[in-house]
Amino acid sequence: MSSLQGSDVARAGRLLREGGVVAFGTETVYGLGADAFNTNAVARVFDVKNRPKFDPLIVHIAERSWLSRLTNEVPDIAEKLIDRFWPGPLTVIFPKIRAVPDLVTSGLPTVAVRMPDHPLAVQLIEAAGTPIAAPSANPFGRLSPTCAEHVAEQLGGQIDYILDGGPCRVGVESTVVQVDDHRVGILRHGGITVEQLEEVIGRVVDGQTVVASGPAESPGMLPQHYAPSTRLKVVDDLAAWATSESKVGLLSLQPPEDSTRFAVIEVLSPSGNLVEAAANFFSALRRLDAAAVDLIIAKPFPEAGLGRALNDRIQRASVRA
Repeated sequence: MSSLQGSDVARAGRLLREGGVVAFGTETVYGLGADAFNTNAVARVFDVKNRPKFDPLIVHIAERSWLSRLTNEVPDIAEKLIDRFWPGPLTVIFPKIRAVPDLVTSGLPTVAVRMPDHPLAVQLIEAAGTPIAAPSANPFGRLSPTCAEHVAEQLGGQIDYILDGGPCRVGVESTVVQVDDHRVGILRHGGITVEQLEEVIGRVVDGQTVVASGPAESPGMLPQHYAPSTRLKVVDDLAAWATSESKVGLLSLQPPEDSTRFAVIEVLSPSGNLVEAAANFFSALRRLDAAAVDLIIAKPFPEAGLGRALNDRIQRASVRA
């Protein structure tokens, strides 16, 4: 293990206070963090990732009281979501106060905030003593990292430290919601499902839009994102699908009926468990990407629970006709 990777929370916190950039594990995916109020450090995050400035960052906090450092407005419906899902894989968008740099929010008047449900991540934020702006710790648009080794492979010597929190338990990014006094809109499907949200606040609406130009309201809303280097195609019916490619990999929830057509198969959950599938998703897609196949085929997931988040990821990663 490199000296730039380990579990030294004090070291990682000091680096963040000094304006450094640190990757760290959460329950969702690994984040690439900087002091949210240090614009030079935040600019470095964008530079390391080659991330466009119109894609806003999520700010991570250690406890509920830290919200006052970022916003003065917390609607009642947001309070209900916070009470139920924080800490956890839910990001809520709030009107920002002036102190939050425009670079973090891509010039938008709102800021996306979440409290991670990972002890090492919380300890890191506490050690830094400041909210941490952190997108996923990968080159922009590529596969999200779910272990420290993924970060080291992709970003290695470009960052100051990788705080190794082990494999990510959830395995997909947080759900992002926008709220007002009357409704909740989902901008990005993720680790908290529609069904879980509706148990707490009633019906939610789909607030996702395709970003053509200008800043997105949330990370992960661009038409193409989360992509492997290998071409990926979503196929509804494997039996009817045909290709001229000689070496094809398959990403599937459960084992396919016919495995002879594929050079490599990644099964996410033999029992069809979507929670298990989400935890395995990015690692499996990364293995297929490294398998030297000509094409990756993915079958859609059930459009329920975490299946919505997984379908969102494969659609954004897929080649367009």
